[in-house]
Amino acid sequence: MTERDTERRTNGSNGAPESEPAEEPRHGRGPSRSDLIAKIEELRDDLEKARAEADENLRSWQRATADFSNYRRRVDEEREGTAAFASAILISKLLGVVDDFDRALATVAPDVHEGWLDGIRLVERKLRSVLEAEGVTPIEALGQPFDPNLHEAVVHEETTAHPDNQVIGELQRGYRLHDRVLRPALVRVANNPKES
Repeated sequence: MTERDTERRTNGSNGAPESEPAEEPRHGRGPSRSDLIAKIEELRDDLEKARAEADENLRSWQRATADFSNYRRRVDEEREGTAAFASAILISKLLGVVDDFDRALATVAPDVHEGWLDGIRLVERKLRSVLEAEGVTPIEALGQPFDPNLHEAVVHEETTAHPDNQVIGELQRGYRLHDRVLRPALVRVANNPKES
């Protein structure tokens, strides 16, 4: 050993040999590598379960949102249907008044004052315009082929002057409310005699 090595080994002040630095004492032993791997696997499993649960919660939320949207649409449709049904009842009652106007104007006496007749026509036109604004339209019947969805045959008249099953007379006008038949037209239908 050289002198320098000896100096290194001794403590500078008292000349005692220097000891090797002591290791920090370990308080208990840390987790082993296999313990860490098992813990990581456990955390991965927990993460997968949490993701699956989150996905299921998302699907449940989406279904609930779609169900609520469908429910709201059905409620709105039912509300509109109820309002339309209430309108249909009122309008059906008013159709009798329209029929009365039609009969009155068809049977006007020749000596009726023209001003009075103009007033009646004005009221009748006003009533029809209110009904049209609500979506009421008359069903065209005269000259049309008989349609049991739109017409109610009251009389079948044997004739060769018109094609078979053609509407040749209208006894009471029919009306629609939008696309729905409010009241079918009461009609006379041509019935060609069968050749023997």
